[in-house]
Amino acid sequence: MAISVLDVRDTFAPPRVRVPALRVVAGASARPSAAPRLPLAALAGGLVAILEAVGLLAVALTGLDGVLASAVRPAGWVVALSLVVLAGWIVLCAGGGAALIDGSGRKLLLGVAYGELALVAALLVVATATPLFVPPAGLPLPLLGLLALAVPVGKLLLASVPAAEQWVSAGPRIREVQPDPVAAHRLLATVTLGVIAASLVALAALAPAQGPGDGAESAAAASVVYSND
Repeated sequence: MAISVLDVRDTFAPPRVRVPALRVVAGASARPSAAPRLPLAALAGGLVAILEAVGLLAVALTGLDGVLASAVRPAGWVVALSLVVLAGWIVLCAGGGAALIDGSGRKLLLGVAYGELALVAALLVVATATPLFVPPAGLPLPLLGLLALAVPVGKLLLASVPAAEQWVSAGPRIREVQPDPVAAHRLLATVTLGVIAASLVALAALAPAQGPGDGAESAAAASVVYSND
């Protein structure tokens, strides 16, 4: 039996338990983890793919004039289809290399490399079976095939390195969102644009272009002066 008010309160009310407050300790877990470094294998594989795309574009631009100017020119639809296929090949090569460097994935690069291996193998079989293909610069066909296989094999080896696989598995890099400099300095951008426009207008007004006969007349006048001397 409760003999005091304090005893009655302790009998009917549940006891209070004091829990110490949780303290957040700023340790190593609270710090942002450092961004992983781009491995050399992933960088090399991506650069090889991008340089291959640039080389294909250069070959296409230099060889197009020769194809169109040749006596035995293929049909128009053949040229158009070849250009579409070549453009897709260039885009896929460059996209696969950029994706590997960014860490977005390596499936595109591997798929393009396997396709290139199959294409080179098919061309070697056709060149061996038929005498239609003549190796350039007198190179033997096996050596030419090895040179053609070096690029896709190199991309496969570089993309299959464990460091490159870990780089891709970590996901693409997180880019910080930066404010637009034009929006932050709109007045300065407007003044700069106005100065450039005023300079161009002044240049066009103070230095008019010469007519088609001005250069010839000046050359003739100069020759007359020298002849008189």
